[in-house]
This record gives sequence, structure tokens and C-alpha cells, in this order.
Amino acid sequence: MTRAQSPTGGYTEPKELATSPTTKRFWHNVWMPISTRDLSQLPSIDRLEKITQSIAMLDAIVSPNWEYRYFSFNAGWDASRKERMASMRDGSGDDYFMVFSPKGAILKGFDHESPMSPWQRDPIAVWPGVLDGVPEAFASFLTEPAFSMGDCTFCIWREPSDEHWRHGPIVFPDTDADDPDGSEELLCMFDGKPETYVDFASEYYEKVLDINVVRKIYAHDPLSPLIVAELNPQADWESTAKDAEEIHFPVS
Repeated sequence: MTRAQSPTGGYTEPKELATSPTTKRFWHNVWMPISTRDLSQLPSIDRLEKITQSIAMLDAIVSPNWEYRYFSFNAGWDASRKERMASMRDGSGDDYFMVFSPKGAILKGFDHESPMSPWQRDPIAVWPGVLDGVPEAFASFLTEPAFSMGDCTFCIWREPSDEHWRHGPIVFPDTDADDPDGSEELLCMFDGKPETYVDFASEYYEKVLDINVVRKIYAHDPLSPLIVAELNPQADWESTAKDAEEIHFPVS
């Protein structure tokens, strides 16, 4: 999904200018989407965790079969370390894994088609700088087998004392690609706007969702059978409630 494909009135480039590469770059710079080139719009750690819970809860309702879901959240990822894990898998090889803990938050993303993919290099290797400078507090994240750190095109993190999100000392490749590491594409859902998920569900699941009900999930209103039925009449309440427990989403 890209922002230029927003069917609910989101940002679109003027059609008469869409063929001009210069104009595309201009509108791209004006919009300033979240990416490793500009992390200033990325929410705080606490706010971002709530967003990842919300989109995981929405996916659990819209797509009851776990294997077909895009977003997931496991509030009990590592109880001993008080770690919670958010993830995304698009079914085509792209993913992100993010861990929240008292030490802060860290995310690894992978866009297999991006110019900075390890598989675009010879020999195969993570792009220089991507994993450099990660604080010692996140050392266990870098060695977690489930996260496949060898498949990584960007990594961002934030400790509780940090004033902003950070990444390693990256020198981006000399390319015409607007999104060389795939971070703009993979982080777009983190803008915190319910409309963004509605657009996503329309494209990925081919389902039209009521924006007002989606807003309730983003606001972490307690989940109820009525809210679930409004989003997906075929969803089973008991199964959805179990998903909510795993996500640590409030239930009425």
C-alpha cells in the first residue's frame, strides 16, 4: 500500500503532474512521510505501542485466520524481561519485528525488493551502518533467531531517555528510489490515523470498514461483541476475545 492509493480521501499527487519525476520528488518532500530519512513524525514509544496493538486487534477481527493476518501483537513475548512484540508479515517476504520493554523500543524492518536489501549485494550482507550503534540494552534483540536479522534493510530504536527515534550511521545508496530501504512503505501505518488502516483493509482484505468503528479501536475503547460484529459479522466473539487477551487489548 502506498499513500498515493488512498481511496478514502488521503493524500494523492495531482494526476496531470504524476508523470514528472521532479514533481513526484517535490510532493514526496512536501508530504514528509515517516521513514528513516525523517523519523520526526514517529510517535512516542507509548503511543506507538498502542497503535501496534490497535492494528493487530483490527487484523484479528477482520482476518480471523492467524496465518493470513498482516499485523500481530504478543503482549507476553518474554514475560521475564517484560517484553511485548509487534510484527508485520505481508506474505511476500517483507516484514518488521518490534519489541517494547522497560528499556525502550527497537524495530527491524525488511523490504526484500529495496535497493538496500542484503540480497542485492555481493556477497550477501546487511547494508553498512544499518545495525551499527544499536545500544547494548537491545543486544538480545539483535540475536533473536525469530527476527531473522540477516534479512534487514533498516533498524530504528529509542530508549526512554531519548528525545527522538534513532538509527545507525547510514549512507543511503545513490539511487532514484524514493524509499531505498523500504522504511516509508513499512512504517506508514504508524502515523496513528484510523483512515490509514481503512485504506489498508480496502486494498489488502478488499473490505470496507466503518471509519467510526475503527476509530474506537484506535482509541482503545473496550472491545465488545457489537464492535466486533460491526467490523466483521462472521467473526467469532470468543476467539476474538482470546486474541484481545494476547494483544492485551481492553475488553468490556
